[in-house]
Amino acid sequence: MWPFSRKGASGFSSSSTAEQVTEGIDGTGLTAIVTGASSGIGTETTRVLSLRGVHVIMGVRNMLAAKDVKETLLKEIPSAKVDAMELDLSSLESVKKFASEFKSSGLPLNMLINNAGIMACPFKLSKDKIELQFATNHLGHFLLTNLLLDTMKKTSRETKKEGRIVNVSSEAHRFTYSEGIRFDKINDESSYSNWRAYGQSKLANILHANELTRRLKEDGVDISANSLHPGVIATNLSRHISPVNGLTKAIARLVLKNVQQGAATTCYVALHPQVKGTSGKYFSASNVAKTTSQGTDADLAKNLWDFSMDLTK
Repeated sequence: MWPFSRKGASGFSSSSTAEQVTEGIDGTGLTAIVTGASSGIGTETTRVLSLRGVHVIMGVRNMLAAKDVKETLLKEIPSAKVDAMELDLSSLESVKKFASEFKSSGLPLNMLINNAGIMACPFKLSKDKIELQFATNHLGHFLLTNLLLDTMKKTSRETKKEGRIVNVSSEAHRFTYSEGIRFDKINDESSYSNWRAYGQSKLANILHANELTRRLKEDGVDISANSLHPGVIATNLSRHISPVNGLTKAIARLVLKNVQQGAATTCYVALHPQVKGTSGKYFSASNVAKTTSQGTDADLAKNLWDFSMDLTK
């Protein structure tokens, strides 16, 4: 048994799978949106929530890939309720269109899982002229959450069930720029670092959930907002490992998570009764974990909120 596979207070560990952490939980009657659901942990999150009876709306850029995911899911789980809607998180216009179409559907919304993301790409601006990782990983989800909040509040009031907002962050938040969020240099190509920009966007996911928690509590709304680290997933990393080095790959398979384990913390935070009433926390391996001091900086969180509001107006 690897030391990092020890069970935490929740009874789960980094080796627990999404099916294991949701075993025996009935999600019938609940509706969830999962962004980035057409691949990786987004697909597994969709599958396991569907398995537990949740109606899942996949927010995806690639509708063809989503169609394949849906067909595969229905073969395995004939009773699954899964739909797909087009969503490009790097485009504020696309986010607004998605939110408008979802609201028009009249569906309730119990869970919003902000999962989609891009990682460590070369410097590029989004359609809205914002650095692409910040735009996709944080800003698109920030706007989406704000636009769907009234629907979540209404659902929570009518069903008397806690709404849950889940931001998929990363331990990479520890490796952001020294100032945390570079408000005055968000689009500065000359000092851009692909990995630090990724860390910045993941720190933003944590701060967003924290400030959202503060505001929801102020409003007395029964909705929680938490962030999490899914783990380093073998499928994401193995692309960069030389096929010649079989030993490295074998070790990687032991140390890194598979997709079933990678989706576990998301499914745990979204669905498990243990998490009820918990908000503004950061989870890893299906247990509450610690962030950096920047990850709990209330002033930084508020400044990010104001900055994000200005960018999404």
